[in-house]
Amino acid sequence: MGKAARLRPARLGEKLLQIREALGFSQNGLIRRLELPEAISREHVSAFELGKREPPLPVLLQYARAAGVTIDVLVDDKTDLPKKLPAGNRKARKKGDQETEEG
Repeated sequence: MGKAARLRPARLGEKLLQIREALGFSQNGLIRRLELPEAISREHVSAFELGKREPPLPVLLQYARAAGVTIDVLVDDKTDLPKKLPAGNRKARKKGDQETEEG
């Protein structure tokens, strides 16, 4: 028996990019916001956004929490992200992230 390729969400990378941009973070800023500096790098975030790599489930959960959505919204290609993501989830940002604290 051959191993069939696992089904992958076609729009996941697009949605992860939308989340980062809607929250106004650089890739490094997002890593700090997700509180995952030991788990992922900027290169990982780039690969996630380009659809070259899928984030591990704990990372996906952090993305969902940051966006104020459930994981199924991220992985279901038939479901769009909300037009407006909650800004109240933002935390203070370090200099160089372009943004200031909101919320």
